[in-house]
Amino acid sequence: MPEPKNSMESLFAEYVIADNHKDSDYFALLGKLVAARNNSTTDDDYQLWQEAIDKVYILLDDEIRTNEDKPLTPVKFGTSGWRGLIGKDLFVKSVVQVTMAICELYDDGNPAELRQALGVKSRKDAQNRGGIIGFDNRFGGELLAGCVAEVLSGAGFTVHYAGESATGVLSASLLELNAAFSINLTPSHNPLEYGGFKFNAADGGPAAEVITDRITANAARIIEDDLMPSGAPRPELIRELDSLANWRNFVRKGATHHKLDYDRIIANFFENDSVAIAIDSIHGTSRIHIAPLFKNQESARLITIRDNIDKTFGGIAPEPSPANMNLVRQALAERNEPLKLGMVIDPDADRIRFTDGIEDIEMNMFGAAAYHYLHEHKKLSGMVAKSVATSNFANAIAKGLGEEVFESRVGFKEFKPVIDRALVCFEESDGISIVGHTPEKDAYIGLLLALDMTMSLNRPLSVYIKELEEQFGAFYPDRAAIAVDLKGAELQEALAKLEKYRKGSRIMVGDRPLTISEVIDIDGYKMIMEDGSWLMIRPSGTEPKVRFYVEARTAGAKQALFDTAGRLLVEVGIT
Repeated sequence: MPEPKNSMESLFAEYVIADNHKDSDYFALLGKLVAARNNSTTDDDYQLWQEAIDKVYILLDDEIRTNEDKPLTPVKFGTSGWRGLIGKDLFVKSVVQVTMAICELYDDGNPAELRQALGVKSRKDAQNRGGIIGFDNRFGGELLAGCVAEVLSGAGFTVHYAGESATGVLSASLLELNAAFSINLTPSHNPLEYGGFKFNAADGGPAAEVITDRITANAARIIEDDLMPSGAPRPELIRELDSLANWRNFVRKGATHHKLDYDRIIANFFENDSVAIAIDSIHGTSRIHIAPLFKNQESARLITIRDNIDKTFGGIAPEPSPANMNLVRQALAERNEPLKLGMVIDPDADRIRFTDGIEDIEMNMFGAAAYHYLHEHKKLSGMVAKSVATSNFANAIAKGLGEEVFESRVGFKEFKPVIDRALVCFEESDGISIVGHTPEKDAYIGLLLALDMTMSLNRPLSVYIKELEEQFGAFYPDRAAIAVDLKGAELQEALAKLEKYRKGSRIMVGDRPLTISEVIDIDGYKMIMEDGSWLMIRPSGTEPKVRFYVEARTAGAKQALFDTAGRLLVEVGIT
């Protein structure tokens, strides 16, 4: 094996062009360096590779500060805000200009429809109520959040500066303080090269389309005209905020609606020797929140994993996935407690996935079980809200309970019409909120709910889910994605060819011809078969991919649905 120093020199020579940030590929280099660091066999070699990683981040920091170009990809605010490459898309100047675009949202001459969506009476109202600002653990997050705070204060807005925090925590703080908006510098679960900018209006949820469209248009004009702020920062308008304290207060107040007693649940955990918890933060923001969430009490039964700072996330995609659950499973396997609860949380703590040491429990199953728990064990009444790509397990439970189902397009903002009526709102992509909480997905409310369920039911979550399957039927959901070359209108045109498969059409699934009993096309194309199985095809909103979702009624039937989805993509010219 080559000496680390020789390897480093050759890698830097390959990816770094001196005094040329634009054509240097720092993240390709970081990928190589992180892999080498992870494969180190001695502490000395590990340290050498880490020092090389630190040098790349020094170069990246300079790019973020000095980049005067336009973003590599035009700024576009979608379902979860704006995402792009750190240094190439998100850098000081572009983030400053996007913040200017947000300030313009509050101009008094804007249409009433926009003002209503923003939830403010006037620009002065928004300035006085102010904005809550935070960032996740991404490289450059603190720098960029500081720039946002300076622009806002220079424009006369009060700034509640939360520092590193979680999306759901900022949302709860927004509602607790009656602020005008929140901004979190995060791309959620995307890999280390991505940065992001999430904006929530006064209702605390992801911004409505009328808002995101206006931010996109404002930003395009400001960037094209190369405008910069005219007002100097006003430090006296920037105030530090304990966002997690606000989250706790908000949850306590919400207990009249959702019946989750935060203080009692945490106390029960420390009093109950039969429960062990393992929480993997994947180096994300939850690493700084877990201890205070559990009131800074220690226990061998409270296990934290990957709770140290690592801007590279160990070289993995920091998402709640089966592969990222391995360390949690291993930690729980070493415990003897009869009740176990493990979870993986993404960097901005708006997504969470569970295991009970017996089985992994994805949000499709947890969301449905949580709905049944709140309805039957907490004696609450109301509908369940779920995105169209989620399992029909929740549909079957709601039908059995005589309640409604609200099925929406993908995107948490789509739940806003029923946020005060649905006991649970959840997406298949590991996001959840509950009645009496925020209209934003929040891993911490999911954690609290799962812990309460485990202890109150006095059995593992997977056992409870099996009991529900015996009562309401079993469902086997799954999902996959493929990278595609087509994009935009061209991709939509190809996918539109699926419309020939209508209600009553016959389609081969494996060796069985099945009749399509229902088609749902509110977001992509979902074909529900006569036996209750279904497949759905939709373009990704954030990546050059087509996603397909399936749900079978037996475990062995999933592959046939995946094969059918793949065949349909080939048929419409997408490979």
